[in-house]
Amino acid sequence: MENSCKNVYITTPIYYVNDVAHIGHAYTTIIADMLARYSRLVGHKTFFLTGTDEHGQKIAQSAEARGKTPKEYADEVSGKFRKLWDDFDISYDKFIRTTDEEHKIGVQKAFETMYNKGDIYKGEYEGYYCVSCETFFTEKQLVDEEFCPDCGKPTNIVKEESFFFKLSKYEDRLLKWYEEKEDCILPRSKKNEIINFVKSGLKDLSISRTSFDWGVKLPESINEPKHVMYVWLDALLNYITALGYGTDEKNMEYWPAKIQLVGKDILRFHSIYWPAFLMSLDLPLPDHIAAHGWWTRDGEKMSKSKGNVVNPKEVADAYGLDAFRYFMLREVPFGQDGDFSQKALIDRINSDLGNDLGNLLNRISGMSGKYFDFKINSKDVKKFHQKELDEVNAILENVEDYIYNMQLNRYLEDIWKVLTIANKAIGDYEPWAKMKEGKDDEAMALVALITNVMAKVALLLDSVMPEKIAKIAKSLGINIDTDTYNKLIVNKELIPETTITKVEQLFPRIEEVLLEQAKVTDVSKAEVETKSSKKEQKEEEPDNLITIDKFFETTLKIGTIVEAQEVPKSKKLLKLQVDLAEGKNRQILAGIKEFYSPDELIGTQACVVANLKPAKLMGMVSEGMLLAARDENGLCLVRPEKAKKSGTKIS
Repeated sequence: MENSCKNVYITTPIYYVNDVAHIGHAYTTIIADMLARYSRLVGHKTFFLTGTDEHGQKIAQSAEARGKTPKEYADEVSGKFRKLWDDFDISYDKFIRTTDEEHKIGVQKAFETMYNKGDIYKGEYEGYYCVSCETFFTEKQLVDEEFCPDCGKPTNIVKEESFFFKLSKYEDRLLKWYEEKEDCILPRSKKNEIINFVKSGLKDLSISRTSFDWGVKLPESINEPKHVMYVWLDALLNYITALGYGTDEKNMEYWPAKIQLVGKDILRFHSIYWPAFLMSLDLPLPDHIAAHGWWTRDGEKMSKSKGNVVNPKEVADAYGLDAFRYFMLREVPFGQDGDFSQKALIDRINSDLGNDLGNLLNRISGMSGKYFDFKINSKDVKKFHQKELDEVNAILENVEDYIYNMQLNRYLEDIWKVLTIANKAIGDYEPWAKMKEGKDDEAMALVALITNVMAKVALLLDSVMPEKIAKIAKSLGINIDTDTYNKLIVNKELIPETTITKVEQLFPRIEEVLLEQAKVTDVSKAEVETKSSKKEQKEEEPDNLITIDKFFETTLKIGTIVEAQEVPKSKKLLKLQVDLAEGKNRQILAGIKEFYSPDELIGTQACVVANLKPAKLMGMVSEGMLLAARDENGLCLVRPEKAKKSGTKIS
């Protein structure tokens, strides 16, 4: 593994301020943050850029619809993006906004440079324009001769005076770049799509507008005050204006970018327009343009109308930020579409993080404390465990290759192979047996081996889960820094000696998720019950006061349970058929299996929340919720004192 200091520039796309941040934005930004943190750890001089794209007709229209100026609207939404990234502890070096004055100056310089070179000329444009996508399409590209092929919304025929960029001039140079730079577009499977598009012929690109004025004005030297720049020219240039292009260019040393992250929907802009602009400006091209896939939820496309959009902040608050980061980076190969589900997230937390990682740290703490007063030395590790060390070092030898080739899930898979070696070694060598046999030196060597493996893993996972890894590092008595990385990872050294410190359970097992679906569909509202929470009784917060009108928004009815059965693989759920006198029974999943058997429920009555939005639990639909009370003596259903007709309203 080679570790030479170099400049590394990582960028996310700048996010368009027409909506709040969703899981796709979080995915891109978490990937970039991982790359930046890793680059800093290994000793590279790193610059990480993110920000917001704030110009264009769509923003002007959205602002007008809300009774705001475009700048007021952009300030509001951009502020929400920045706050989310700060809440997520995203380690960006600069948050750029296209409304920044330095950005505008840089964009105007770039326009002037390309104009003076002869790559920009004035003409007239007529075409089908999609306001939502800020993109022109040919008649052949339209769906049913009217609708945008990307978003499906109606297009408008626009005819106006425009400046054009000679995109066609750079067709051959672009094709040569794709051919010579094998991994300029990642994953490589995406490159053929771009090559075929360019080979079909590039038309010159309209890069100014006169039909609206919310954008960067053309340079004064051009003397065309009614024109503003096309939003994609303005936006793409942020990657160099953020480094000072056109103003203070001291940070231009970071150009070209190492990795520029984009969603697959904007790959064409970044792999055709952007490199052509750079060629015109005589600037080097980025090393990699990396396009990730889209996320669905439980197999369905996310949409506001379906109510299944995942709010990343709420997921992180419910399950932990580091667990969310790990899931996003591990669950799907980069470039492919991924599916977000609570079950998959919980499985990752319980299995990968709880069993494999967290439990191994617990075993280190337990064995070192029981046998060696928490003091560890590595003097005999190579004597007794050279085989395991060789296996670990062989796996970790080339992990950096995965990072910069955007094979992040494989990077994590290899780290988990190392954890498997460590967990297996404990079972194979049984340090407790060694201690009984008087072979203290062999037991010490085994515990030291596991400690060193955990230290190496901690260094490599710091970029993925920085908060949890800081606690692991504290427990092991190591620093997460470049010097330690070079010693343990690059030079394959061992920790001479250390003292283990106990830490709290890092990833408590999630026993069950009971979605209280009354007015809740977001995963953030899940009531997550863990083993640790059973041990700790937290002080109850005072109940929030509501009005009587608010209370009557909930419909409560008497229901008769006519069928009941256990839910396979669930420790807590029963599947009930409940008669509410509606013509057909309601299916309700209730987390009461620990307190009631199916047989004793059949024919009994309970109070039911009847106006809940149906929800899926473990792949089954639940159409209501039973009321129950729980204290230190257990749980019981809330029932009518005397039998009532099914469907009787409770008031």
